[in-house]
Amino acid sequence: MPKAKKIVLMGLAGLLVLLVTGCAPEVGSEEWCLAMKEKPKGDWTANEAADFAQHCILK
Repeated sequence: MPKAKKIVLMGLAGLLVLLVTGCAPEVGSEEWCLAMKEKPKGDWTANEAADFAQHCILK
């Protein structure tokens, strides 16, 4: 694979990662709390449960 093509593909992959992570709501925001309420409790991580309690219940 030519070096230029490899650089372009790596750049596009990096941009895709930034776009995907940029769409997630910030932990503790109203949107995040609503998303967590809809997510099955069995799928929550320990950190998500702690953040939910801190930001969505104890506000």
